[in-house]
Amino acid sequence: MDRQAWIAVTLCILGLIAWQFYMTTHAPPPRPARASASPAAPPPDAVARSSAPAPPVSGSTRSSTPGTPSLPVGSGTPEPAAPYIERTETLRNGDVELRLTNRGGAISEALLLNHAAENGHKVMLNAADRTPIGAIVEQPAAPALQEFSIARQPDGSVQFERSGADRVTIRKKFSFAASPDAKDNFVALMDVELHNDGPEIFKQAGYFVTLGSATPIHLRDMPSYTRLVWCIAGKARSTDVGWFAEQNKFFGMQKRPAQEFYQEKLSGADWAGMSNQFFTTLVTPLNAKAIEVWGRRFETRGSEGLALPGIEGAMAMPAFELPPGESATLRFQIYTGPKLYGRLAKLEHNEAEIMNFGTWKLVSQTLLNLMNWLHGWVGNYAIAILLLTAIIKGVLWPLQNKANKSMRRMSSLSPKMQELREKYKDDPTRMNQEVMKLYKEHGVNPVGGCLPMMIQIPIFFGLLSMLGQAVELRNARFLWVHDLSQPDTVAHIPGLDWPLNILPLLMGLTNVWLMRMTPKTGDTTQQKVMMFMPLIFLFFCYNFAAALALYYTTQNLFTILQLWQNQRQPAPVLEKVASAGKRSRKGRP
Repeated sequence: MDRQAWIAVTLCILGLIAWQFYMTTHAPPPRPARASASPAAPPPDAVARSSAPAPPVSGSTRSSTPGTPSLPVGSGTPEPAAPYIERTETLRNGDVELRLTNRGGAISEALLLNHAAENGHKVMLNAADRTPIGAIVEQPAAPALQEFSIARQPDGSVQFERSGADRVTIRKKFSFAASPDAKDNFVALMDVELHNDGPEIFKQAGYFVTLGSATPIHLRDMPSYTRLVWCIAGKARSTDVGWFAEQNKFFGMQKRPAQEFYQEKLSGADWAGMSNQFFTTLVTPLNAKAIEVWGRRFETRGSEGLALPGIEGAMAMPAFELPPGESATLRFQIYTGPKLYGRLAKLEHNEAEIMNFGTWKLVSQTLLNLMNWLHGWVGNYAIAILLLTAIIKGVLWPLQNKANKSMRRMSSLSPKMQELREKYKDDPTRMNQEVMKLYKEHGVNPVGGCLPMMIQIPIFFGLLSMLGQAVELRNARFLWVHDLSQPDTVAHIPGLDWPLNILPLLMGLTNVWLMRMTPKTGDTTQQKVMMFMPLIFLFFCYNFAAALALYYTTQNLFTILQLWQNQRQPAPVLEKVASAGKRSRKGRP
């Protein structure tokens, strides 16, 4: 490349690095919470309130108002209805506590008993001040949450009941689904029974089932983590909190204003739900399919008083008719828990697609299953990652040996290649022909050293996708690392507020060490471009999960050991390889 091309490549790489660093350290940008006369929004799912009221216990009551939307709609505030006493019950097993409210006959909160947030409190999905999970409403933008009677049943389930002016009685029963597993039981069932006691056919023109809400776990979570998700024909689709903001298209030539709601008609969705980086609420209709999804962004306060973006949603169900004296039953499965791939894959409606592994799905699934299997053997995720690295490196070891030998042979040819470049510097086509002829004469494959790197590409992106959602790594420790699912920040640079992350820096140093040990092949420009690779990998990993930097640091050390072993072997002897024609003539009598 000439000087101008080299400058352009350098600027592009530096621009990519700067953009990646900006996005990982500033997304989403914290904003001060807007002043409002309404009560403050609840904190995020996994960040417990510093001055939270005592959680409701079974059979507790508190004053509430039916029919009041959780957020004002339009420019005015709805007229509040007559207050009623909110009553609550709980369903609890060894993994989750569902807090049920007669305000819409639904789940107001789901407390995960075995998952701790950063401040030591238990992770909470949804919040009492948001729209509950499993309420049946006509308009999700202004949900009228009617009052139900509430009673615990002899079998431990909780039943809600309400009769309307149309003489249709609705009963909703919540219970835990039977499971053969002793742990990770996050599945509940919502059975809705309707009975028409009136003289006329009851016609339901369609209704919405609320999905609850999702908020970021950490202050600097990427907007794509906090999503409304639905699944059609085994494929998950989603929209995240970033969609609602004003957007520029085609380099600013077209602008789309900020959106208040997201609404999309569907051809029949198997399930819909709310999700953040590690936890999800999934509602699966068992005897129908959703025909529409709806979402709305809201703001909530984080642990430091900063505003964080959240999203709440609902799914629309098809219309039905109920003749006089007849009953109908609607069944829903509700999963409220961590995004454990092994647990979700056991469900029957493609719930595991919530993992959103993308193009490298097969690689991510394989690596996650292998990592969890190793953890079950050694009991420590850091050691499991080290063993996973050793296994992958062991599989690629013979291939890397061949690549190293090829690169050493190419390095030995460097003086002759330089002579050809000098000789044919004014004729690039002839120069390339002579270089390829030189490779062929000495039996050198110019791309032989690239194959291990090409194999590592799907592994890298598979790990990037998998480790970004592996809830198993939350709060897993390794030396100074307190949480392998987050950057291993030990301090912040004074005056810049830049995090100091040790593992990515160690990975970058081992990358430089590895590049210096690798035999030099190709022209000088290519060698300089390759020297940028450690810097690019450093910025990819710097603000990502520490587990990724741990994997690549360990892999680099294994590769350095392999290169050291290869370099102790005798240098390759350059000999011309006889052509097939010459070999056949030599074989004649």
